Amino acid sequence: MSEKFTFIPMKHRKLKNSELTRKTTAQFIASEKTPLIVILDNIRSLNNIGSVFRTADAFLVKKIYLCGITAIPPHKDIHKTALGATDNVAWEYAENTIDIIKKLKEDGVFIASIEQAEHSVALDDFSLQKETTYAVIFGNEVKGVSQEVVSESDLVIEIPQHGTKHSLNISVSAGIVLWDMYCKLS
Repeated sequence: MSEKFTFIPMKHRKLKNSELTRKTTAQFIASEKTPLIVILDNIRSLNNIGSVFRTADAFLVKKIYLCGITAIPPHKDIHKTALGATDNVAWEYAENTIDIIKKLKEDGVFIASIEQAEHSVALDDFSLQKETTYAVIFGNEVKGVSQEVVSESDLVIEIPQHGTKHSLNISVSAGIVLWDMYCKLS
């Protein structure tokens, strides 16, 4: 039996930043992380990179790997959208995405490319195991995740879309995927 939601009109007051209970950088670094790793495979937009850092901060992501042409902090355009998240979220640069995938697989990490591909699994149909660490790979804004990287992945996850466009901005995709996985792991 489903519960019915009763709308009760009330006045809402927007909270001030000082009223939000947010972690300090030290608290964030010391806190237990969600078993999620983000791999950015040749992302060209500095604003997208910053946005992914900010989203990773929101969901306590364990680490971000910046690969290939993906720029690294500090950079004013990354900072503009990250709003300091580059100081909180652990990150590492790697020239080659495949090298990181192989290293993570050796550590027992499940690798999933976020892409449209044959035999992909819809995000809403993907189940997660709480004792597993997952790495999700987001690809270049024009070319997506490279075929070589897709081929090395354990699975390809696709965000269902029902409109006329066939893709989402990488920062939007990261927000959707990280929120979904965070909820499934919580």
